[in-house]
Amino acid sequence: MTTTISQHVRVSYEFPVIFTRDALGSANPALASAFGRAGPGPHRAIFVADDGLVRAFPDILAHISAYCAANAEVLTLAGAPFTVPGGEGAKADMRVIDMVLDAIFQQGICRQSFVVALGGGAVLDAVGFAASMAHRGVRLIRMPSTVLAQNDAGVGVKNGINWFGRKNFLGSFAPPFAVINDFALLEGLAPEDRRAGLSEAVKIALIRDGVFFEWLWDNRKPLGALEQAPLEYSVERCAALHLGHISQGGDPFEFGSARPLDFGHWCAHAMEERSGGVLGHGAAVAVGVALDSIYSRLIGLIGASDTDRILTLLEDLGFALWHTSLDGLDVRAAVEAFREHLGGELALSLINGLGSRIEVDNVDNARMAQAMEELQRRAGSRICTR
Repeated sequence: MTTTISQHVRVSYEFPVIFTRDALGSANPALASAFGRAGPGPHRAIFVADDGLVRAFPDILAHISAYCAANAEVLTLAGAPFTVPGGEGAKADMRVIDMVLDAIFQQGICRQSFVVALGGGAVLDAVGFAASMAHRGVRLIRMPSTVLAQNDAGVGVKNGINWFGRKNFLGSFAPPFAVINDFALLEGLAPEDRRAGLSEAVKIALIRDGVFFEWLWDNRKPLGALEQAPLEYSVERCAALHLGHISQGGDPFEFGSARPLDFGHWCAHAMEERSGGVLGHGAAVAVGVALDSIYSRLIGLIGASDTDRILTLLEDLGFALWHTSLDGLDVRAAVEAFREHLGGELALSLINGLGSRIEVDNVDNARMAQAMEELQRRAGSRICTR
């Protein structure tokens, strides 16, 4: 005899994404209000900072301590703020995971306490993964310090590190308790790092919001010059579109195979892996979006004029449309690796308009090879090597 008890569990998540400036300033209540959502304090916390952020802002650890002292009724430091290696190296091994888990253990951080992560997307991914494992989940507050993290990686529900040479092979789904997007932190970035996040803005506009694409097109020159006002608007709008998909897309924890937000990413992931992490995600996505846009045209989904506008936009934003890691790329193997990443079935996002997407379950390798040849000719001597 067989007995089946059908169990249905529904869990609701809610977290704020706050856009502000000088979040660690004594007069700014944003961070303290995020802690306040947990009820009466003071709440114990450890702060973990990207070493690249600390190099850009040498006094930031002191500012963290001062902020906590000024808001002692809400939050208290469980230990001195500390740094971890930043950049893609943060996801290359278990070093960051070990450092954060050790701090959580040594400082007695419990499920009602907090880990606050300040840094780029790689650090947020690694610190978030550690926090999600400790006690099966410690509250995490993210303070993204790059454009790419503020408009995409830092506002989602995923954490992870690279393993076996594969991007995000280890990871977890764990929504943050809050996200504080502090525009002042972007001022410590090198120009190429501020530019990097704009590729995700182009991507999300192409698949979800034609009006935003037109805004990017109209503002491509000031954005390419990294002017503050349009850059900050693009961050906020891009983040809003990513958040909208997470909350309204029907599959926030990716139980299915479809990844609607991964337009251009099969190629980007392959390039990042082949470059050994030297190529940044934003630069890789720009190339991937360009390639899949040409492929979309070759299979009859969009016209030549739309394709040219997409490529021109990426170029005017300052992106190179080719990288040496594309040389000799095995398209079949790269698509197969991406299929595995998706969960077993291929569901590749392509565009059938500026702001509209469809999914396909196969790739015409000959057409893709043609798209790569066309892209390489377009790029000419303007090739990204970092």
